[in-house]
Amino acid sequence: MSLEYTEYLIHRQWMSRALELAQIAGDADEVPVGAVVIDSSGSLIAEGENRKERDKDPTAHAEIIAIKAAAQKLRTWRLNECTLYVTLEPCPMCAGAIVQARIRLLVYGVDDPKTGAIRTVVNIPDSAASNHRLRVIGGILESSCRQQLQAWFVNRRHFSN
Repeated sequence: MSLEYTEYLIHRQWMSRALELAQIAGDADEVPVGAVVIDSSGSLIAEGENRKERDKDPTAHAEIIAIKAAAQKLRTWRLNECTLYVTLEPCPMCAGAIVQARIRLLVYGVDDPKTGAIRTVVNIPDSAASNHRLRVIGGILESSCRQQLQAWFVNRRHFSN
């Protein structure tokens, strides 16, 4: 898919913010994933970072936190005019939440070869079981997203040995 240059720059800007949030998560000993929700006018609505360890909550993924915050701020669960930016391809739980929230556009950084549920392992949005279709753009700041995750896991393995 070809992006216009201005659209690409906007995606880079918001993915950069998601990377900052991912760094906050990583610094807190969470898997470094960050997410940002933007409305159709390009305004920030909500953001989140992984909080599973801190909240002792298996559903506290960056995407879920950002989607919940956006729904509360907008006072509706229908986020059909919103874009979600996330540094890592969403897992099955998050992909389901994205579909249920009716997110208009998903932009993610790097594929997840273990649990990616948008394109890599399974494709939940295009599944016959999905009641919503969304536009998906992958690979925005892919190298930065990959490097951040890999560095975090290398560092974690180093300290656990």
